[in-house]
Amino acid sequence: MNNGTLDKKLTSFSEHLDDQYGQRGTAGREEYEEEFEAFKLGAMIQELRKKQGLTQEQLADRCGTTKTYISRIENNASDIRLSTLMRIVREGLGGNLKLSVTS
Repeated sequence: MNNGTLDKKLTSFSEHLDDQYGQRGTAGREEYEEEFEAFKLGAMIQELRKKQGLTQEQLADRCGTTKTYISRIENNASDIRLSTLMRIVREGLGGNLKLSVTS
């Protein structure tokens, strides 16, 4: 197989997302983007917790929530309030939360 044939079969990740979920701004794509951001947030909380050697229960105790709630956040099964997220990061993980908005 020559490189010309190979190049025709490759698609970028952005093109893949367009094909699977629609163009940016469409309802399907926006839903995907929101779910992906929630997934990243849960993965980040889990990674920080594990780096500090904390169990979900220990993190929950530190920030005044429950193990079940921490688990739901880490597994992307729960919407999270900004005030709760700030408390988890600040009191539970000893960090600072920074947000940004893109257009």
